[in-house]
Order: sequence, then structure tokens, then C-alpha cells
Amino acid sequence: MKNEKGFSLIELLIVVAIIGIIAAIAVPNLLKSRQAANEASAIGSTRTIGTAMATYFSTTGLNSAYPTSLGGLAGGTVNLIDGQLASGSKSGFVFSATGSASATNSPATFDESCQPQATGAFGTGNRSFYSNDSFVIYQTSGSVVISRTSTGATGVPIQ
Repeated sequence: MKNEKGFSLIELLIVVAIIGIIAAIAVPNLLKSRQAANEASAIGSTRTIGTAMATYFSTTGLNSAYPTSLGGLAGGTVNLIDGQLASGSKSGFVFSATGSASATNSPATFDESCQPQATGAFGTGNRSFYSNDSFVIYQTSGSVVISRTSTGATGVPIQ
């Protein structure tokens, strides 16, 4: 019994405690990094939708109409965005877009927005984004939906 080799229970408990402390420090940073990546993807997708809207307006819309939904930017003869983005959900964010045609004394317009599917420490993001035919991207905290006619909800420009 004097020549037994191995680790004692206390040594193993100390190693497990150290691993637990390292994990407790690393996990929140990993979650924040994932949220930042999701938000960066949402901003990029918002720009992609805006560019696709402008392309649609100048080609298919004949400088007088935007598509009425995201689906109008993909499928059929128009393939300006990928199918995942056209479905309205990508990287933990929900996207929506509406467009209109020009009418008497009013130009064609579009509004697009994206909100995180979940907010908070374990959510997919903590900011929402909005853009329109001015092509400026605005952000708000949480999943607040803003639009051209919003009152009380103001966004901060990203650009």
C-alpha cells in the first residue's frame, strides 16, 4: 500500500474548482461575442436588403416601385438576396421589409427592420435595426420596433 500512485481526492477537487472558475469567467464573454457577431450580421443583412431594394427600384420597379415584401427580392426572375434572408430569419434576428409604389405627389418608399429573436444575457442580440429609402441604418436597444412613423421610439444612426 505504500507504493500507490495517483491523485488524492483533494487534488482532484482543486483541479475541478479551477476549471469551474475559468468557465465562469469565459462563458459570459463567449455569449457577448456571439451577440456581437449576430448584431454585426444583422447590420450587414440590413445593408444588403437596402442595396437590393435600390437595385429592384431601378431595374424591375422601373424607378417607380419597391417590392412589397422581402419575398419580392428573391425567387422567380429576381434573385437579389439569398433564400435564408428572404425567409425573414437569419443569425437570430427577424427581418421584415415593406415597399410601396410612387403615387400622385408621393414618391416610392420602403421600410425595413430587424429585431433579435431574444434579448438579454442569453439572447441573440440586444439591439434592433431599422432603415428606409434614405439608406441610413438606425439602432435601438432591445427589440423595440421603429419605423418612419414611430413616435416616442427614436433610433440612433449607425453610419
